[in-house]
Amino acid sequence: MSQIYQVQPPEEAQNEIPATFLDNLKLNTVPIPVPGSGSVLVRIRAVALNHRDLYIMTNSSIYPLRTKKGLVPCMDGAGEIVSTGPDSKWKDRIGEAVIVQPQTSWIDGDVSNFDMASCLGAGDVDGLLAQHVVVADDWLAKAPKNCSFEEAASLPCAGATAFNILSGIDVGSGTTVVTQGTGGVSCFVIQFAAAMGARVISTSSSSEKLLIASELGASELINYVTMPKWGDEVLRLTNGHGADLVTDVGGSATVEESIQALRQGGTTCLVGFLGPAKMTDIIASLLYKGKTLKGIIAFSRTMVEKTVELVEHHNLHPRIKVFEWEDAHKAFEALKAGDFVGKIVIKV
Repeated sequence: MSQIYQVQPPEEAQNEIPATFLDNLKLNTVPIPVPGSGSVLVRIRAVALNHRDLYIMTNSSIYPLRTKKGLVPCMDGAGEIVSTGPDSKWKDRIGEAVIVQPQTSWIDGDVSNFDMASCLGAGDVDGLLAQHVVVADDWLAKAPKNCSFEEAASLPCAGATAFNILSGIDVGSGTTVVTQGTGGVSCFVIQFAAAMGARVISTSSSSEKLLIASELGASELINYVTMPKWGDEVLRLTNGHGADLVTDVGGSATVEESIQALRQGGTTCLVGFLGPAKMTDIIASLLYKGKTLKGIIAFSRTMVEKTVELVEHHNLHPRIKVFEWEDAHKAFEALKAGDFVGKIVIKV
């Protein structure tokens, strides 16, 4: 037998995450699944959480898909191959450590191949908060040899998204990259950009979090609470030139400063909307200085594989906070509270 966590969502879509949201998450016991043709049974060893998991657990109207009853949540996980079905290309790799691709539509090519309905742990597609899962061959990538299962589980969504962000420009010596906060994507952008030789300027809300950003590779730090016009500070630090790339996780609350921080022809990558909604006026800045605002959604399996290569080559280790399997509810509480740096991981 095998244990899984399942969501019993409210019937109606919610406009906010209620204090009782953890009542929706139940631990159940089910038979171990059997892999069919071209598929693999994976013993999941660790699962990483993403903010969207809160929306899915509460059937939030913010997320575009409605949550089915009994959904197994979470899209990020790592484990080892236990067995394979007939004709599986992994049949000679029993025991190998692997990462599960969080969405099954975008294997290669560009974002036009992505289908949100294919994402694990949402809508009617079960996810990875389970001890055993069966996945198709194409949903797997090898885990980095230098990482634990817990570290590897944090790579797909945040790590590959960071890789997607950085792959949009030629990152290297002479490139300036700006990050916001110390969440999963931002931490990976700091690590990856610094490893590639870029200058990294990090913004955050506290000296403690900025110290962590420095440890990850940021060379200059800005507290956006004491310096709300941090876009101008980026211009000052770059002698009026501006940044080549800004990673924006705040959405409309921060996008004006992100665009202000850019050089002429620079790019802001929008990867979240964690800040409060507000009216913004960014058209003139984009138009007259040739700046680009680019939405980043998901990543391909190829990007996951390249992320693994980058992590191995530079011996990088993700910043994670680990909870035990039986403490899954505490992990989700920490996610909602924002009481962490990097990624929250549940050991399975």
